[in-house]
Amino acid sequence: QVELEESGGGLVQAGGSLRLSCTINGRVFGNDYTMAWFRQASGEERKFVAAINGARRTRFGATVEGRFTIFRDNDNAKNTVYLQMTSLKPEDTAVYYCATAPPGTLPAVEQEYNYWGQGTQVTVSS
Repeated sequence: QVELEESGGGLVQAGGSLRLSCTINGRVFGNDYTMAWFRQASGEERKFVAAINGARRTRFGATVEGRFTIFRDNDNAKNTVYLQMTSLKPEDTAVYYCATAPPGTLPAVEQEYNYWGQGTQVTVSS
């Protein structure tokens, strides 16, 4: 069984920074799978934020590129992906979800992702 657990959400002022973490428990396609973050604001559809594949290639949504960074740590089987968020804006307020996709992919659509976490709330005050 595969479980994804996000952490690091909270309340931050506009212009501030926050780092989210997602740890994967269980075996997922070896260590070369793609890991990603999506977010869902209240009343809106879930949207792509960032992804990183096994070769450490990254992809970002247009609204966060240049402000957010994604990186991963597969050492010691901890299988953790991070989302470093800077210059946060009130419009970044959402529930943030991590997800995994098969190796060799870097998709921006949620249908390509197989496993999902429960989400962590990020609130940016103005």
